[in-house]
Amino acid sequence: MSDMPGIVVTGASGRMGQMLVRTITASGKGRLVGCVERAGHTWVGRDIGECMGGAPLGVLVTDDPLEAFVRAQAVIDFTAPAATVEFAALAAQARAVHVIGTTGLEAEHLKKLEAASHHAVIVRAGNMSLGVNLLVRLTQKVAAALDADWDVEIVEAHHRMKVDAPSGTALMLGQAAADGRGVSLDQARVSGRDGITGARAHGSIGFSAIRGGDVVGEHDVIFAADGERIVLRHLATDRAIFARGALKAALWGQGQKPGQYDMMDVLGL
Repeated sequence: MSDMPGIVVTGASGRMGQMLVRTITASGKGRLVGCVERAGHTWVGRDIGECMGGAPLGVLVTDDPLEAFVRAQAVIDFTAPAATVEFAALAAQARAVHVIGTTGLEAEHLKKLEAASHHAVIVRAGNMSLGVNLLVRLTQKVAAALDADWDVEIVEAHHRMKVDAPSGTALMLGQAAADGRGVSLDQARVSGRDGITGARAHGSIGFSAIRGGDVVGEHDVIFAADGERIVLRHLATDRAIFARGALKAALWGQGQKPGQYDMMDVLGL
């Protein structure tokens, strides 16, 4: 038991946080050694198992991330950009693998993650599932095979509570399409069409976001030309796929050299 990596879950009360707790404790591959929540949260100081409506797990929820991180070999983090940047610095101090599933990160956040990665392993991905990462690779290959006469549209759907758009996965797919074509996504990207937009720009990569209900995640990459379309699709029906991928990343990161990695590295793709 003691030779299994100790893992901390941040944002433990959230849907992904609770799924991660269940996945880790049932895995037989990692030990849950800490759960972090924001100061003032009603779960702080209580056993995480009881908070989730089950039996005690012997792990108290804390609002002191560093205290939790120093006892861990890995931190799994699906929170918000500002919190993730703070956790990255603390995980680097503790030399713990930091697995980041947080989306909505901007250039200023990424710069700070890069600094933290000089001291510890960071595995960051907009989506942790095997299926999505295969879709990313397929998207890159198809985009490389087709010229810019094939329009690219990425359509994604998520639950009503998701706060960022396009999703991190959609941006991964868009980057894959841009890489396949050898262009800059920043220059090719078109999001949120509204009103009289005019004709589609040649070579652009479009994004559309749907929000509603409890949709876990749906992503379509559409390559459209005159007279034909190719549609690559991934449907997620259970958040457990993301938790399993994150756990796999936390285990894979043990013994790796400090630096930034993604799920392609973890999965050997």
